[in-house]
Amino acid sequence: MDLQTMHDQLADRLFQQQLVSATISQPRLKSNDIKRIKLKPVEIKKEYWIQFEYQYERILKHENLLLDEAAEKLVSLFADFRQGLFQFIDEKVQIQLSKKLKVNWKAEPTGTQQVELSHNRKKHYLLEDGVPYPFLIRLGVQSTDGKVKKQKYDKFRQINRFIEYIDDTLAYLPQDRTVRILDFGSGKSYLTFALYHYLRIEKGLDLRVTGLDLKKEVIEECQQIAEDLEYEQLEFLVGDINDYNNESAVDMVVTLHACDVATDMALSRAVKWNAQVILSVPCCQHELNSQIDAPELGIMLQHGLIKERFSALATDSIRAELLSLVGYETQLMEFIDMEHTPKNILIRAYKTGKKPAVGQFQRYQQFTSLLSAKPFLEHELEEYL
Repeated sequence: MDLQTMHDQLADRLFQQQLVSATISQPRLKSNDIKRIKLKPVEIKKEYWIQFEYQYERILKHENLLLDEAAEKLVSLFADFRQGLFQFIDEKVQIQLSKKLKVNWKAEPTGTQQVELSHNRKKHYLLEDGVPYPFLIRLGVQSTDGKVKKQKYDKFRQINRFIEYIDDTLAYLPQDRTVRILDFGSGKSYLTFALYHYLRIEKGLDLRVTGLDLKKEVIEECQQIAEDLEYEQLEFLVGDINDYNNESAVDMVVTLHACDVATDMALSRAVKWNAQVILSVPCCQHELNSQIDAPELGIMLQHGLIKERFSALATDSIRAELLSLVGYETQLMEFIDMEHTPKNILIRAYKTGKKPAVGQFQRYQQFTSLLSAKPFLEHELEEYL
């Protein structure tokens, strides 16, 4: 298929209002500020529009276009991007463009899907309420008929939010070999089981996942659940991140609520293992709180509550900046709503190898100097900075 035919085929489907969703990714140039674009149809004032969500390194921007403009926009986007995945009402189309703009078009029929246009439609979850999932039943989130238990609905939302982030990582994970994933501080492992289910059962990836935690009884229980569910490539081990030296390379590192510098230890290990994906929800950031000495911020920091919150935000900003300085595309994301937990920031980092911007390290040093901060993670990554 040539490029013009591809554009015509996509335009035809758009004008027939067949689009359910789409993702355009893999920029041709590393310097491209936009990393990926997501598309979905929306209804605004009773008119049919296509919403484009542009995902930059740190921010999201949205643009709503009528069909003529949307078709033209696709032409310009495919001049800069090499891959597209389109879900239409009754088919899935995967597009890959070569360096010479040769089109590989792969279409697969799917069951008929309903297009939802309302801006205020009910939240669609990747795991659906009413569909039984063995791991959610076993963990007590669902009843046997697939209904989410009322007292577990916040956990169900959290699991789905996490899986959305996991889904976004697919483009960064190898497809031709076993994917190696480590989860430090896995605890009761709701999200570890969700990660395994989604990548292995739903997406069919070959993977090996290890959950590591210090609580022996919890680990034993999780291991038993994994065996009961016949999750053969998921294991749970008792151990400390400091003592885990069994790997030389890892594809994804997950760390959820690892306390204080344990998060930094996990981030450091991930960088040294050349992990392509890092997902981290930090917890209990005490290090900076004890170091901070910034008279210029005295009006804020004289209040213990404000100092604690500021220290937590500054710590995660420092972590994100350090990851950016060593070649990761890094974002701080809202994990779940603040009303459910104050620990709602997730650090998401993808390995791109991008060099720091001119003056970026100097700006980082100015910030830490202002706070009199000596970050543990900076020391750990000193050879990479």
